[in-house]
Amino acid sequence: MNYWIVLLLAVLMAGCTDAAETATTEAEVQQETTTETEVADDATEETEAPEESEEKTSSEQPADTETAAPEEETEAQPADDRFAGYELVEVDGGDLSGYREANTVVSIGFGDREYWAFTNEHGQLERVVADEIILQDDASEPVLSTGRYYSDEAKVPGVESDILDEGHVIADSLGGVSNAYNITPQESTLNRYGDQAYMEDAIRDAGGATDFEAIITYADTETQIPASYQYTYTIKGNTVVDTFDNVNPDEVNAALGLTDSEPAEAEASAPETSSPAAGGDVSSVDTNGNGQVTIQEAKDAGFTMPIMSDHWLYPHMDDRDGDGMVGE
Repeated sequence: MNYWIVLLLAVLMAGCTDAAETATTEAEVQQETTTETEVADDATEETEAPEESEEKTSSEQPADTETAAPEEETEAQPADDRFAGYELVEVDGGDLSGYREANTVVSIGFGDREYWAFTNEHGQLERVVADEIILQDDASEPVLSTGRYYSDEAKVPGVESDILDEGHVIADSLGGVSNAYNITPQESTLNRYGDQAYMEDAIRDAGGATDFEAIITYADTETQIPASYQYTYTIKGNTVVDTFDNVNPDEVNAALGLTDSEPAEAEASAPETSSPAAGGDVSSVDTNGNGQVTIQEAKDAGFTMPIMSDHWLYPHMDDRDGDGMVGE
């Protein structure tokens, strides 16, 4: 009996162990299956995630493109079409340095005047423009007792010469500053008494000018001493074009024989005043004796055009447009 009881217990215990192992195995299989399913799902999600990201990026890309487009359309343009190809540089009006940067445009008008100077690729001052020349106003502007805005002018290479002045392209009296972008080494007689001086006098007497342009040329690309100047401007409705070389006009006149003639000598000995009666002998200029001096007669006598209304020759000449100038 005891034997059979022991045998029965052994059978029962073996059965319970198999059932437990079976249950454990099924649980492990189910857990492994669940884990594999989760891994597969994660892998699927990871695989699908880039597609969603790509779709998101693709959908957002046009918006970025549309946002960037206006920036290209609103790109800054030069303030003045004349400035295209030049770098706008600010230089103090009293800067004494003779150095100029290449391919630049600089304001050379005192105060609010819009005068612009341009340099070429060699740093040479090649062009100066102003829509309107506004005369110096010593009643409202800080003008020195010398009649200038500044006590000195820029030391452009060449002005150290004894025969070359620190010549303004636009004079102080016409509202120009004294930095290197408005100064060129100019022959002294030409600057003080020649065509340059006559041009400045004409603009002052007319109360200003419009459409002003100076074109400056050079013998080569190394020098800063101009070879010639051409000024174009409008005064009292008349356009004036004045071209002259950077040389001593007295020497030119002498070479042409203009200073050796008797009329020229008479003119040289006669003081020029605003009163015709106190002026020179008109008969020495009026070569045909008709009482009327022509432009050619005045030039032959050594006078430089234009003849202004305060010149003693003016009453003897024909100012057809009545602008106070003859021979402009």
